[in-house]
Amino acid sequence: MKRIDFENGTVTGNIFGAALPMLVAQILNLLYNVVDRIYIARIPHVGTAALGSVGLCFPLVVIITAFANLFGSGGAPLFSISRGQKKNKQAIHIMNTSFFMVCTSAVLLMFIGLLFARPLLKLFGASTDALIYAFPYMMIYLIGTLPSMIAIGMNPFINAQGYSTIGMFSVAIGAIANLVLDPLFIFVLGFGVRGAAIATVISQCLSASFVLFFLTRKAELKVHFLHKNELSESLTYAKNIISLGTAGFIMQLTNSLVSIVCNNVLSVTGGDIYISVMTIISSIRQLVETPIYAMNEGASPILSYNYGARRPARVKKAMVVMASMILCYTAVMWGIIILAPGALIRVFSSDTALIRDSIPALNQYFAAFIFMDLQYIGQTVFKSLNKKKHAIFFSLLRKVFIVVPLTYLMPYALHMGTSGVFLAEPVSNVIGGGLCFVTMLCTILPELKRMEI
Repeated sequence: MKRIDFENGTVTGNIFGAALPMLVAQILNLLYNVVDRIYIARIPHVGTAALGSVGLCFPLVVIITAFANLFGSGGAPLFSISRGQKKNKQAIHIMNTSFFMVCTSAVLLMFIGLLFARPLLKLFGASTDALIYAFPYMMIYLIGTLPSMIAIGMNPFINAQGYSTIGMFSVAIGAIANLVLDPLFIFVLGFGVRGAAIATVISQCLSASFVLFFLTRKAELKVHFLHKNELSESLTYAKNIISLGTAGFIMQLTNSLVSIVCNNVLSVTGGDIYISVMTIISSIRQLVETPIYAMNEGASPILSYNYGARRPARVKKAMVVMASMILCYTAVMWGIIILAPGALIRVFSSDTALIRDSIPALNQYFAAFIFMDLQYIGQTVFKSLNKKKHAIFFSLLRKVFIVVPLTYLMPYALHMGTSGVFLAEPVSNVIGGGLCFVTMLCTILPELKRMEI
């Protein structure tokens, strides 16, 4: 079973070796939600309405993913740093603590969601008509909370051990199953929106089963449930995991907050059609950002391992390689979005009116997308090197202190209507991304220089 050698392999080779399988995995992972939306939009007679309604469930999906990453992406860098320090027993304990928190939070979230699904959907901006499609989709989706969180939250520990190809397979299994099952349940069996949710839950169960099988049977460092005598020591690890994972958690949770705010403002300024417009834009953003996420996550264990092993030259090389990959990719995708927005939108809908309204909105939303790279690069470095305060601050800055106020200010106070909602994003990219990147350079580079002495 081939593994990536974090100790002796070249930095560029390590990042490509980790990022490429992860890129394939993340592209396949898009199928969980994006394929649902593509098929739902093509349900006869009700496709556009159903698409917007299911888009209202997106904040809940983001919240579940955020909790999974809180413990998974929070624990994996600490796990990698411990491996770099040759403390394998400590690394295993960190992984087991993350696993316990993933499972416990999944059960709690599922029950809370099932109890409060209807008021939550109304909070997210659902009208009475939208609830017809959104409520059954959400209720079924929630049943798969535990397998979904295990698949997402524990996969970083497979990648952190150098098994990036296995990590890719764990995602591919569920994604391919979803691709096959979606048309079966939606169209052949006639379950409609409910069928999309059923297919997703089954697919998540398959992914979670594979992840657990590998981590309990095949991995070098194996996971197990915490024993009673391990609980007291795990409290310290739990605090560190949550502390480090909070930055990514806030970033994803604030994405959910922004979705809720945007949907509420758009429902007033543009009506239900603009809820569907935002659903399409969110889907395209997922599509475009997925490779960026893979590059970040591919570089993260290399950054963490070499930082723990006190190899500053390899840390700096990893930062340069990661930044170069992300900027080159984004430049290409940014050009495609600006030059051919209609082609991207037609992937998700053939509704003429919806396409007409979506094209200017897409151009506005992605007007300064390349500046978002600066946020991604800075956040990944802060998280990987265990710089919790910086990571948390910049997660809050861009979304909570810039995007949310602008989403209300620009449409209402500046009388920009729906355009104000979509233009709030590029303004935040320039300000938040720039500040995050400059701060990273001013704090991390001097520390690495001191480490060389």
